[in-house]
Amino acid sequence: MSRRQAQTAPPIPVIEIENENTRVYPLVPARDTVVFPRLISPITAGRERSVRAIEEAMLRDQKVVVFAQRDPELQEPGMDDLHTIGTVLSIGRMLRMPDGTTSVLGQGETRARLLEIVQTDPFVKVRVEEIIEARDTSVEIQALCRMALAQFEKIVRLNSNLPEEVYIAAMNTEGAGALADLIASSLNLELGKRQEILETLNGVERLNQISRLLANELQVLELQSQIHNQVQEEVDKNQREYYLREQMRVIQHELGEMDAQTREIHELREKIAAAEMPDEARARAEHELERIQQTPFGSPELGIIRTYLDWLIQLPWKNASPDNLDIPAAAKLLDEQHYGLKRAKERILEYIAVRKLAGNKMASPVLCFVGPPGTGKTSMGRSIAQALGRNFVRVSLGGIRDEAEIRGHRRTYIGALPGRIIQTMKRAKSINPVFMLDEIDKVGADFRGDPSAALLEVLDPEQNNAFSDHYLEVAYNLSQVIFVTTANLLDPIPPALLDRMEVIEFPGYIEEEKLAIAKQFIIPRQLEQHGLVGKPKFSDESIRGLIRDYSYEAGVRNLEREIAQVCRKIARQVAEDKPAPASVSKETLNKYLGPAKFMYGVKEEQDQIGVATGLAVTGAGGDTMAIEVTLMPGKGGLMLTGQLGEVMQESAQAALSYARTNAKQLGLRADFEKLDIHIHVPEGAIPKDGPSAGITIATALISALSQRAVYKDVGFTGEITLRGRVLPIGGVREKILAAHRAGLKTLILPKKNKKDLVDLPRKVQRNLNLVLVENMDEVLPVALTKNNAARKTTHRHKSPPRAAAR
Repeated sequence: MSRRQAQTAPPIPVIEIENENTRVYPLVPARDTVVFPRLISPITAGRERSVRAIEEAMLRDQKVVVFAQRDPELQEPGMDDLHTIGTVLSIGRMLRMPDGTTSVLGQGETRARLLEIVQTDPFVKVRVEEIIEARDTSVEIQALCRMALAQFEKIVRLNSNLPEEVYIAAMNTEGAGALADLIASSLNLELGKRQEILETLNGVERLNQISRLLANELQVLELQSQIHNQVQEEVDKNQREYYLREQMRVIQHELGEMDAQTREIHELREKIAAAEMPDEARARAEHELERIQQTPFGSPELGIIRTYLDWLIQLPWKNASPDNLDIPAAAKLLDEQHYGLKRAKERILEYIAVRKLAGNKMASPVLCFVGPPGTGKTSMGRSIAQALGRNFVRVSLGGIRDEAEIRGHRRTYIGALPGRIIQTMKRAKSINPVFMLDEIDKVGADFRGDPSAALLEVLDPEQNNAFSDHYLEVAYNLSQVIFVTTANLLDPIPPALLDRMEVIEFPGYIEEEKLAIAKQFIIPRQLEQHGLVGKPKFSDESIRGLIRDYSYEAGVRNLEREIAQVCRKIARQVAEDKPAPASVSKETLNKYLGPAKFMYGVKEEQDQIGVATGLAVTGAGGDTMAIEVTLMPGKGGLMLTGQLGEVMQESAQAALSYARTNAKQLGLRADFEKLDIHIHVPEGAIPKDGPSAGITIATALISALSQRAVYKDVGFTGEITLRGRVLPIGGVREKILAAHRAGLKTLILPKKNKKDLVDLPRKVQRNLNLVLVENMDEVLPVALTKNNAARKTTHRHKSPPRAAAR
C-alpha cells in the first residue's frame, strides 16, 4: 500500500468516553420530532451538518443524539436553542431521498442531558450525560400501570387511527417509565407536550402525567363517538324516511293519486302559466321547477328554490291598473288636496294630456320634488297616484348605504332577498304604480357599495325597461312606473343621478299661503281628529299669530302641531264639561301655548350708520340678517366675527378692497387707513357662509366710513366683485319672502336674478320695491341717506338658528 493510500484510509471507529455516563455524540437537531427511548422513530435530516453527523455516526458506532429545537424555524441552532433533554438514537437504516434529504430509521436508547458543544465543523458534536432510569416493581406502580393500560385500551378501541398492535405492545412493556414513553409516542400530542413528558425523568411521575392525558383524551373521544352516533342515527332516519316516501309515491302512482310534492309542483306549474311572465322569466321558472322535481324531499335547497319561484310568480309582470285620463277631475282632486304647488300640478296634468293623446308612446316621467321639510312633497306623490287612479307605493332611502338594498342579494347567500325596488313592486301588485323614493338626498355609501349608482339604472327611462336584480337574475320592466323622488337639498345628489330626474322645486310658503292652508286643510282636519267638529273657530289673527310666533319653518308641519295642541287643550275642557271657548283669538294663544317661541327677523327701528340688513336662506326658508360695522383707531386691520365661513370672509375682504379702491369717489374718510374695521354678524353661535352677503357688507362698510346712514327698510342680497359688479345668487324666492315678512319696503338684488321673480306671489310684488342692480354704483343711492346721521344702537330680539346665506 502506498503512503497516499494509507493517508486516505477511513479512521478506526473510536467511542469517546469521559466517564461512566458522559459521552460525546454527533448532534442531529430535530425541528418537529421528539424521540423517546426504546421506541423506533423516523428522522429526516436536510441540513448539511445534520447529514454529515449521520454519516459520521454510520462510520463509527451508528449512534447520534437527537435534541428538539426550541424554535423550529432556526437554521443553525446553538446551545441555548436546544432543549436540555434529548435521546440517544441508534441508527438502523439510512436512505437518501430524491429531494436531497436523508431519512433515518432508528431506535431510541436512553435519555441524555446536554452538557456542552465540543465541535461545530464539519458537523456538531456534543457532550451529554446519559440518564439511566431505575426500575421499580412495587404494588403501587403495578396498579398505576394497569390503570393506564385500561384507559389506553378504551382509547385504542374508540380511536380508529390507533392499531390494536399498539395496545399489545403496551401490555408487553415492563416498567412505568417505558409504558409512559410508549403511550406518549402513540398519542397525537403537541410537540411541547411530548418534550415535557421526555423531560420528566421519574418514570412514576411520567406515567401519572400520561394518565391525566389519557383521561382527557378518553373524554374527548367518548364525546366524539356520541356525536358520531347521533349523526349516524339521523342519517339512517332520513334514509328510512326517503325509502318509505319513495314506496308511498310508487303506491300512490299505482292508485292514480298525487303525493304532496307532486301536487305542489302541479300547482306551481299552473301559477307560472297564469303569471303571464315574459319568455326569459318563464324559462327560468320552468328550469327551477325541474330542479324541484329532481331535489330530494327535505333538502334545504328545496326551500330556497320554492322561495325564488314564489317571488317570480307573485311579481306583477303585465297587470296594469287603468289610468284616469279625465283632466278636469284630476285637476279638481289635486286642488282639493293641496294648496298652491302650481308647477307640480301642471306637470301631472300635462302627462295625463299626453297619455290621453299618445297612449304608451311616451316614457313615464321621473320627477324630483325638492324643497324644505313640510311643504307637501310626499303627500303630493300620493295625490298624483289618486288622480291617475294608480296604486301608490313608497320607499324611504334615508340612511341606505348598501347597494344590495336596491339590487338585492345573490342567491348564493343564506337568506337572500330581492332589493327594495322588486319588493315594493310586489307590494304594488301592478306594473305601473306611482313609486315614491323618499329622501333621495340622504343616501350614503360605504365599503358595501354606493346605492346611488344602483339607482342610475332604476331612474333612467332608457335602461329601466330591463332592470337587473341580483336575486331575480332576470330582467324586470320598470318603464311604466312613474317615479317620484323627494329631497330637501340638491347638493348631496350625484350629478349623474340628478341628470336623470326632472326637478320641481317646492318653495317655502309665505304667510298668506300658510293662512290659506291652515283654514282650508289643517284646522278642519284637526278639529275632526279631536272630536271638535264645528267648534271652535280660529280667527285670521290667531292663525297669523301661530305662524309668526309659534312656528319657524318653510312648511306647515310645526304649524299643524301647534294647532293640534290648541285643539287638545279645548278638547280636555269639553271632556271635563267645562265651558269651552267658541273661538280662538290671538290673545288666547298665550293661554294655550305659553309665551311666543320665535321672533322673526324684523327690519331695524331706525336708519343707522354701519348697519345693513342682509338676507339668508335657512332650513326653514329665509330670514333677515343684520351686518354691523364699527371703526376704531388702529393700523388698518380687518376683524371678522360671528362665526363666518371662508366664503363669507372673502366677501368681506372683497368689499373692503372695493371701498379702499374707490375711497375718493365714495367720499370716505381720509384717515380710514389708520382705522381698524370690525365687521360682526350677530348670533355668533350660528355658522354663516356664502357669497350673497357681499353687497350688504360693502354697504355697511361704506356707511361707516362715509358716516351716511343706511335706510332701515332696505334689504340687500348679492355677491360683489373687486370692481363693484353685483353677481347673481341663489335662494331668491326665500329671501324675498323673508324681506316681505320682516316689513322691508325695498330689496336690492342682482339684475341677473330677474328670471327668479316669475313665480313670486303678486301680493309680495305689490308690497315690495324690487331694485335690480348690476353695480355697486346703483346700490348706494338707494341704500344710503344723503346727509350724515348720528349712529344709534338698537336691540334686536334673538331669532331661531339659521342656515348659511347662499
